[in-house]
Amino acid sequence: MLNIEATIKQLVTHSEEPFCAYLYDLGELRSHAQKMISALPKNAEFFYAAKANPEREILAALSPIVDGFEAASGGELKWLHQLHPEKPLIFGGPGKLPSELKLALECGVDAIHVESQNELKRLAELSAQMGRPAPVFLRMNIPLDNIEVTKLAMGGKPTPFGFDPQELPDALAIVQRSNYLELKGFHFHLMSHQLCVDTHLKLIQLYFNTFKQWCTDYQLSPPILNVGGGMGINYQDPGNHFDWWRFCEGLKVLIDAESMNDTRIRFECGRFVTATCGYYVMEVLDIKRNHGEFFAIARGGTHHFRTPAAQGHSHPFSVIKGGNSEVSVENEKITIVGQLCTPKDVLAKSEMVKSLSLGDYLCFPLAGAYAWNISHQNFLMHEKPRVYFL
Repeated sequence: MLNIEATIKQLVTHSEEPFCAYLYDLGELRSHAQKMISALPKNAEFFYAAKANPEREILAALSPIVDGFEAASGGELKWLHQLHPEKPLIFGGPGKLPSELKLALECGVDAIHVESQNELKRLAELSAQMGRPAPVFLRMNIPLDNIEVTKLAMGGKPTPFGFDPQELPDALAIVQRSNYLELKGFHFHLMSHQLCVDTHLKLIQLYFNTFKQWCTDYQLSPPILNVGGGMGINYQDPGNHFDWWRFCEGLKVLIDAESMNDTRIRFECGRFVTATCGYYVMEVLDIKRNHGEFFAIARGGTHHFRTPAAQGHSHPFSVIKGGNSEVSVENEKITIVGQLCTPKDVLAKSEMVKSLSLGDYLCFPLAGAYAWNISHQNFLMHEKPRVYFL
């Protein structure tokens, strides 16, 4: 793992303007991903959900390690196929354009996650016109049977995602009537930001039981069950992320208990793979007191790093000394903001600092997923942050 403080101090010596940058530790990323995959049961597959961070260098670091990539748009699909045509690809997401489905068939994707009957019919027509087989997973939105939901749920309630279970007979009939649609499995991804291992194991058990029941009821033998991802990063308490390793041990026991050893269990994880490899760094431009509260204005903001605003939390940070200014605060609570002319441009709220001066650097960890790529980058037309892959 990099010495981030030493790396930042080295990088800022080459910066004429106040410093603002993303740093990605590719060594840490590779090590983390390899450990995650090594912990999985033998019949598990691991795909990286590129929407978390689709940077070219991130994908290149993960490509030799993961089984494939998941795309959630035609743009992502084109990007992934262009960079890594050798890797199996999954194409998911609601509202797929006919042109995107056509692209998926042309790319020879490993799986298309179908969200609705209309989409399934459209895919059947396209595959027949093109004379190409279409490997299909039906994304299902099933009841959660009193399983506690996380703060971000895509299923277990009315949502735009997936089939209602009552639609399954009609969906299977569409597949059976087609000479080109091939049912390869079912896809479940009902919640994200999961921090509780025991709750997630209950969710996986529900997936297993539902999958087996459908196979019996409809005389099916699809080879793969995609259980999605959703493993959470604890931004407010970084020492207590989702315990992937305890989960994998429980998963092995569950697979044996539910006789799922002959079914391939496919994961598609994003945030949990890349979050810890990224850092966002801002140089302090101004320190002021306003109506009794201290504020530090730093170069950059939520137009670069939207994660705190998107997740509604005060993001952890460390102070790296670099300034020699007389303008400073000591042992005070301070709110960290950026350069945007909106009061919503807050990265950390009323956090205690031992010492902070003009010219110091604020380093925000856990910035490797859903950070730069989800930010409103063009708002106010500020300069982009520098990006370093280390």
